[in-house]
Amino acid sequence: MAKVELKQPIVDEISETIKGAQSLVVVDYRGLTVAEDTQLRKKLREAGVSYKVYKNTLVNRAIAGTEFESLKDVLEGPNAFAVSADDATAPARVLAEFAKTAPNLEIKAGVVEGTFYDADGMKAISSIPSREVLLSKLLGSLQSPITNLARVLNQIAEKGGADAAAPAEEAPAETVAE
Repeated sequence: MAKVELKQPIVDEISETIKGAQSLVVVDYRGLTVAEDTQLRKKLREAGVSYKVYKNTLVNRAIAGTEFESLKDVLEGPNAFAVSADDATAPARVLAEFAKTAPNLEIKAGVVEGTFYDADGMKAISSIPSREVLLSKLLGSLQSPITNLARVLNQIAEKGGADAAAPAEEAPAETVAE
């Protein structure tokens, strides 16, 4: 069996992993201890991110013709790949947070929703909150005016209800004698 035939299943696995992915981040993991790597993998798994080490040539074949093809220039040296299908910013967020405690972890580049970002761009992406956090902030800002209206109506009701809010009754109109 030829070497290409042996490696094709791995290329297919990579292709399947990145198919429909929202983001792919390339990191240099050299210098991480086994304990640090295990902890990083656990955090990424909890965030729903796939994290694997592949040969650069196999990744190069898998990303050819995809939106991730712009990463081919950073595929030098030992690399690990973090892929997320659900939350586009999750890999960058988790990796950047972990890199604060493990300075040997270096984010090289990434593609988020079809756009290539270098290391500095990925740091900026990592500061974007998750989709759930953004939705909860939006919901909170939408609920705020309704909550304030309910609070005002409640205060009116406590002060006297309809009597305090109703205008004074008009006096009966005088009849003019003919």
